[in-house]
Amino acid sequence: MRDRLSGSLLMVAIAGAAVSALITVPITRTAAQAPAPALKTPWGDPDLQGIWMDETDTPLQRPAKYAAQEFFTEAQRAELDAQRAALQGKDRRRERGTELDVTGSYNDLFISRKHTGVRTSRIVDPPNGRIPQFTPEAQKIAAAERDFRLALLQSTETCKIEYRSCAGGKYDPTPSPRFAERTPRYNTISINRHDGPEDAPLSVRCLTPGLPGIGGQRTHRIVQTPGGVAMFYDVGQGQGWQRNIVMDGSPHLPSSIRQWYGDSRGHWEGNALVIDVTNFTAKTDFQGSRENLHLVERWTRTSPTTLEYVVTIEDPTVWTRPWTVTQEFTRQGDEANRIYYEPRCNEGNYALPGLMRGARMQERAFAEGRGPDPATRDSATGISGAEEDPLQ
Repeated sequence: MRDRLSGSLLMVAIAGAAVSALITVPITRTAAQAPAPALKTPWGDPDLQGIWMDETDTPLQRPAKYAAQEFFTEAQRAELDAQRAALQGKDRRRERGTELDVTGSYNDLFISRKHTGVRTSRIVDPPNGRIPQFTPEAQKIAAAERDFRLALLQSTETCKIEYRSCAGGKYDPTPSPRFAERTPRYNTISINRHDGPEDAPLSVRCLTPGLPGIGGQRTHRIVQTPGGVAMFYDVGQGQGWQRNIVMDGSPHLPSSIRQWYGDSRGHWEGNALVIDVTNFTAKTDFQGSRENLHLVERWTRTSPTTLEYVVTIEDPTVWTRPWTVTQEFTRQGDEANRIYYEPRCNEGNYALPGLMRGARMQERAFAEGRGPDPATRDSATGISGAEEDPLQ
């Protein structure tokens, strides 16, 4: 497994092999209707139970091309579907013998695509459908991380040919002295180094970015008991995880106790399950936010087959204002679907020792005059059909 696969691409690689064509069930925006009577559990709570999946693809942020539009027209959706279907199975090659040709082994065949969604962005607030501006301090942190990543790439072919992964950087045949430095903060993405497991992205370490869990190829199963709600997230190549929502009205954990998925405290407001989530660790990351991330989620069953998810995201140390995202899930048949509740991918998987052992062998070969300096080889970047998706 190449560690260049990270984030959404790693999460869809296996799913794409099984679901290699666009879902054929059309989904259209309908006029507002009066809400159907809420379904209830035997003990009287709103019933959110079942297996749920988002059946359309919608960008998190609104592409500049659709800046003035909240919704796609039917013609635009049809055109986007046709463009994206044409990418299916495309194997984009680079010049033979180049690193990018070798690292392009995961072509478009491994990417799952669904019909284009109704909205031009998942973000509904701000109205422009874009993530709010970073605070000055967050901009400094992001710049420091970007500069470090680019420094580790500076002597590679990636920067020499000015590939997109080196955007903002500059080619220098001399390997950067920064290879010996620690990352500016705990690393969660792919960098061009294998000095230890934490140089690999979370996905290669069989970890999940966690909440709020927007977009990508993920399935949820919600199970309720009197006074309890549990959610199982089936994501990626086995990075499934269980989430338990505390419903007894007790306060959040002390701020000294931090958890990978935060501390979820829920209550009912009418037919909506409202969950307040705090106490994330400094090792989790969502769009630059870490231990100060605060989420307010609303899960509402809008019909027997649809579930609405709305989450307001806040971190005053990162963004200049809160922002809100929505996503609609469709209920899947219990008999036609299977969720494997024991994660198949575990921390310390076989790839990590192999990646680090390979890096040590390259270093030894270079020291003995049998190979190039590993610092001039890019082990963090790759190409795939994802770059050509007009929704990306």
